[in-house]
Amino acid sequence: MTQPKVLARQRANRIRRLNGVDVAILAFLFSFFIIVLYPFYNAVLVSLVSQADYIRERFMLYPKRITIESYFIVFMNGTIFDGLKVTTIVTLVGTAYSMLLTVTLAYAFTKKFHGKRFFLAMIIFTMYFSGGLIPFYLLIKDLGLVDNIFSMILPAGISIMYMTVLRRQFESLPAELEESAKIDGASEYTILFRIILPLSIPIIVTFALYYAVDRWNEWFNGMLFIRSFDKRPLQLVLRGIIQTTGNQLYTSDLMMYEIVPFSDGIKMACVVVTMTPIIIVYPFLQKYFVSGLTIGAVKG
Repeated sequence: MTQPKVLARQRANRIRRLNGVDVAILAFLFSFFIIVLYPFYNAVLVSLVSQADYIRERFMLYPKRITIESYFIVFMNGTIFDGLKVTTIVTLVGTAYSMLLTVTLAYAFTKKFHGKRFFLAMIIFTMYFSGGLIPFYLLIKDLGLVDNIFSMILPAGISIMYMTVLRRQFESLPAELEESAKIDGASEYTILFRIILPLSIPIIVTFALYYAVDRWNEWFNGMLFIRSFDKRPLQLVLRGIIQTTGNQLYTSDLMMYEIVPFSDGIKMACVVVTMTPIIIVYPFLQKYFVSGLTIGAVKG
């Protein structure tokens, strides 16, 4: 019997073995999939229709007439490219900066040293209490980071939760690996970057993506400290586009193209522009999320 026929028979046998409970679970999962997927689909749908079509038929399964007017309004403003450049820099530099601090701090707290419990308690203390907004602003001002893109990178250095999980992961690795490396003369940096990290790739990539998403969505520090329009992150630029949609002066700039701004369409176009890069990156990292489910299975 050929291989395709064997596979077809196996699939048929699995289908015949389905009972009522299996069907109910599949129906629930499919319904949950639709509930999760539809908001994304609806955002794309609204961004591709005109205001007249949207008013005529609020609940649409597919666009009867596609228009890119909302995207034209979003991209006709040149500031979106400045925002995209700033956000890309903040995401790349900020993610590398945060991962370096998180990895090195987590590895340091796997060692035994005097005062370890005290310093760890002080670090975890910052998860629950902060100095407040005014001292934070005064600190950034005294550091000379006002109207500087590093005000969106340096303050949010480490997630204590990520560091704690990563520390537990490092501690779960067999101690014999580190002992063997030390016998061979390896330094702490060699052990960390050539032994520990390669064995922790799934969780490293997972936290790197979390940091990247946080940096990509950065807007709060930008709103507080950025003054120059060409240094605003993408989120603030898109917010400004949405706010000026109803402005008569902004509308008059579109009269030559016979475009009437559609507020909801522009909002959804901004959402699509914001989430598209992350959606493109995620499938390439999905396998690491699956591998991350088995973290901790190695016994020391």
